[in-house]
Amino acid sequence: MAMDLQSSISFSEFPDDVQLNILSFLRPIEISAFACTCRRFAALCSPSSPSTDLWLALCERRWGSKTELRRWSAIPSPRLYKTLDRWEQLIGFWRRIGSGIPGTPPLVFFEWSSSCIIGSRISPSSLAASYAVRKVPFLWLGLSTAGETLSYLHPNNPLSDSDVIPVTISFMGCNHFVVEETRSFCVDLNMDDSEEVPAVEAGSPPDRVMSEIYQYFANRTSPGAEKSFRRQRKKKEKERLGRKRWEAEHFVKISNYFPTPSRPLQGLWKGISEDMILEFYLVTHDDLGGIACRRVGDSAEPFSGYSPVFWTSNTTFLESPFSKEEHDIYSMRDHIGSVHCNMDREFVSRILCINCSYDLVLPDLAGSSGDPRNVEGRIWEYEDGTFGFGFLRNNFVIDLKHIALDGYVLDNIESYQQ
Repeated sequence: MAMDLQSSISFSEFPDDVQLNILSFLRPIEISAFACTCRRFAALCSPSSPSTDLWLALCERRWGSKTELRRWSAIPSPRLYKTLDRWEQLIGFWRRIGSGIPGTPPLVFFEWSSSCIIGSRISPSSLAASYAVRKVPFLWLGLSTAGETLSYLHPNNPLSDSDVIPVTISFMGCNHFVVEETRSFCVDLNMDDSEEVPAVEAGSPPDRVMSEIYQYFANRTSPGAEKSFRRQRKKKEKERLGRKRWEAEHFVKISNYFPTPSRPLQGLWKGISEDMILEFYLVTHDDLGGIACRRVGDSAEPFSGYSPVFWTSNTTFLESPFSKEEHDIYSMRDHIGSVHCNMDREFVSRILCINCSYDLVLPDLAGSSGDPRNVEGRIWEYEDGTFGFGFLRNNFVIDLKHIALDGYVLDNIESYQQ
């Protein structure tokens, strides 16, 4: 039976928890429009309202499963929402462009923590023929007790001391940001060791963010770690004021760093090369529908910053059953590493023909005989979603694995000494 219009109730008659649940689906600009409808709703949505339930509900719906909002700010507000909305763009992989600190990896991964966002440098481990990667935190982004944004960086790699320096994160669009040292940072160098570390007024990280930073150095300190830690910070601050300004670093976002059903090869991958060294690879689709693979290395080294590996303009896969020729090309090869060394041919689901990229950028290295086998290769896609590639001029397969999956870095060795 149709509802009697005269018996319908207005939004204001819903219970408070129902109202908050409905409003939590709106965007801030829509909340602003809703607040203009009446004084009661204006008071409910006001940032200065004694009740913060609305903004807590908004933040909880978007980020409640990713971080602990009460540890970011005791009083959720539009400022907290705006900050998290902006910083959420950082989550994922970024790559440094231009020169950086010597010895620091160019690949950076941002993820949510309980009270801040942490950026870690990602690099291959020093273990021979291993897919393990090093994940070294170096950048922390959080909020002060007053709601101001705070960013701190540890400049050294490998990490050896517990000093951090304040930095400013400047976005240049959505896919480019710059990390620069904040020179206005200053602490009371005459503070007695027994005093508590000051909060934002003195420029130090708030306790909840500092605890996130401190946990990465806890295993490197003595039983008197807490007091020694504060003395170290003051000592390092004196050194910092007298040293050369830390050079700014530029980072660009690596979009589509994970595969999709329609693009199963795209993304960031890792594989053990013929030199038995773990390397990172980025596979992308171009605007014309082609596929290209490049190594992700240090841009300060010649030919390693974004060196091409393979490419193809024909993305039509060969489906099973395969011809005898394709069967022989794959079965007579050795797999570098141990990921697919025991794999039978039946686990290869599809094959894609590729070309070596040397014939595009360094023609002399592709061979002068005109033999297409010098540049021709194959991609073998496996049933588990990974793949390997190789070229007809040699007899091995480089098997690739995901660097990260579902927002987590895989095969992670989170340490400071290798």
